[in-house]
Amino acid sequence: MAVRLPFPARPSDADRSRSAAHTEPSMLGEPIRFVLNWGRRYSLWVFNFGLACCAIEFIAASMSRHDFMRLGVIPFAHSPRQADLMVVSGTVTDKMAPAIKRLYDQMPEPKYVISFGACSNSGGPYWDSYCVTKGVDQIIPVDVYIPGCPPRPEALLYGIGELQRQIGRAPLRKPSLRAPLRRPE
Repeated sequence: MAVRLPFPARPSDADRSRSAAHTEPSMLGEPIRFVLNWGRRYSLWVFNFGLACCAIEFIAASMSRHDFMRLGVIPFAHSPRQADLMVVSGTVTDKMAPAIKRLYDQMPEPKYVISFGACSNSGGPYWDSYCVTKGVDQIIPVDVYIPGCPPRPEALLYGIGELQRQIGRAPLRKPSLRAPLRRPE
């Protein structure tokens, strides 16, 4: 099966004479963006930050029945410095929040985050506890939210597919899908 690269139309002679010294970024950028994003979305190294029962469902998604390696996702990166994708699954407590932030900061750009389960999305059934963070997005930016308590492995596969579609549409100049977060003042 051949893959067609989306090359732009050739410029006319008048266009070439007007911008002889200036190369149009869209002419060179689109094929390069396509190739780079294709490589990024089909070689995601996952760093799993499993905190509770949702981590078991993550492990089930990586086993032979669901096998998310066929989607180009390599589970269990050895360290956050080798990971592209962080999957946060389980209840995030205020005591664990600095560790999540530190590990996220150690990941190289472009980096992506999936919030897996109700507890990491919004605190889950423990949302009103004094020590539970009301979602991992209070600490780090999240690209894909997967609801459920615990979510099925199929939901994780769907979330990974959704992330891969977002990566495929990402612009070339911006290394990640989201804008940088500002500190609250």
